[in-house]
Amino acid sequence: MNELRVNGDRLWASLMELAKIGATEKGGVKRLTLTDLDKQGRDLVVGWAKEAGMSITIDQIGNVFMRRDGRNNALPPIMTGSHIDTQPTGGKFDGNYGVLAGIEVVRTLNDHGVQTEAPIEVAFWTNEEGSRFVPVMMGSGVFCGAFTLEHAYAARDVDGKTVGEELERIGYKGDQVPGQHPIGAYFETHIEQGPVLEDEGKVIGVVPAVMGLSWYDCTVTGMEAHAGPTPMHLRKDAMQVSTRIIQEVVSIANRYPPYGRGTVGMMQVFPNSRNVIPGEVKFSIDLRNVNDELLNTMHEEMLAFIEKTRQETRLGIKIERVSYYPPCPFHPDCVEAVRSATASLGYSTMDVVSGAGHDAIYAARVAPAGMIFVPCKDGISHNEIEDAKPEHLEAGCNVLLHAMLERARAMQ
Repeated sequence: MNELRVNGDRLWASLMELAKIGATEKGGVKRLTLTDLDKQGRDLVVGWAKEAGMSITIDQIGNVFMRRDGRNNALPPIMTGSHIDTQPTGGKFDGNYGVLAGIEVVRTLNDHGVQTEAPIEVAFWTNEEGSRFVPVMMGSGVFCGAFTLEHAYAARDVDGKTVGEELERIGYKGDQVPGQHPIGAYFETHIEQGPVLEDEGKVIGVVPAVMGLSWYDCTVTGMEAHAGPTPMHLRKDAMQVSTRIIQEVVSIANRYPPYGRGTVGMMQVFPNSRNVIPGEVKFSIDLRNVNDELLNTMHEEMLAFIEKTRQETRLGIKIERVSYYPPCPFHPDCVEAVRSATASLGYSTMDVVSGAGHDAIYAARVAPAGMIFVPCKDGISHNEIEDAKPEHLEAGCNVLLHAMLERARAMQ
């Protein structure tokens, strides 16, 4: 089995064919979840799976499972997958690569007459991106019990259309109860969405874990006043106090390398006038790290700094945690399967902790899971110019093939 390789040209052709559905002028893809374009994409991928001899199961949240039988179908399937919905200004590879790499694995097994002891399955999950409906990673989240099917069905887009209605409309509201589909092990291949692999000149990222994240809304309340007549020492400037907190967010992240992250990405200023001292500033805070202990330390340091700032400035400061995802370590057996496959194939490699969320996080709650990263140009993703080299995509798919064969026990 060591000589087995995927067809990189066929993988690339499939990616380019799928990218035509929702193609944008700048070379990207806009295929929002549960739209007519999403239906077209789903139909295309399901059609390819059927051509490869796979059977199809759809659950009630629209997750699709495409199955290649094994010798012993009583065994839980070795699964791979990702998503095919995109951002409004998305690229050709985010999510799509993980699904079509799975299809290519099955096509390769068919080409070479390889039978596996356990079944092989390829999944695509509903609404991973969360760009039309929230929460993000909806399909895999419902599957693992992170939130209820009813909660997901009730989610509305900006036009008031619900997930339940749209699943029904496009014909992808299945019968299987989410979570009742067995998984023996789960692998997900993905472009890195960051610059580390490219910067280090490595082809394969072995992903031992996904960073945890903690999101906050912070509001600083001062007093708006005229920018000219009000002396500096008498001001209650919400903006200047906010900047102190924002700089501390960055400082906290820098104190906990290499995986500390601190970001303020959204800000609203009131009254937002050139010659008025800001009376209220609202902004987001995003803290991330690779384990609970470090992330909690960052959380506590931020709260302590805010309390100190409140006492020193006597301005009102409100901080509320609005979302928390714990760090997700992947299963040692799956990580080792990826590492072993990469070594046997001779690709350059390094460990890369994921800073972004993936369906594999929720899959890991119900089965052993692991991820494979390949480089993307300039680390750019969620962007129409998102790009990856065909040879890197082929390499990642070869690693996926051999990692899955190791877990599924291949025979020929």
